[in-house]
Amino acid sequence: MPLSEQEQRLLDEMERHLMSHDADVVTAPSRALSYRNIVYGSILVLAGLGALVAGVSIGFNTGFLGIAIGVLGFLFMVTGVVLAVTPMKGSARPSSSSA
Repeated sequence: MPLSEQEQRLLDEMERHLMSHDADVVTAPSRALSYRNIVYGSILVLAGLGALVAGVSIGFNTGFLGIAIGVLGFLFMVTGVVLAVTPMKGSARPSSSSA
């Protein structure tokens, strides 16, 4: 469904306002994710998941040891996710300013 003339004018006005007043947000450099961090983070998540499952299965027989392994597995999983979404250091993408 196409926009009416009034809606199109309002949209254009909002866009101009955003570009003029929030230029620092629009042109802020974004940081690239590291492929290496994603791979290592995924490996940590999988290892943590394995430890969590092992801890649950061991926990039925030994109690505290199973809980400790499960908690350690959960911490591995959280660390893996944080590592995977952490951007590379010093890898700010160059802003494409065409003037």
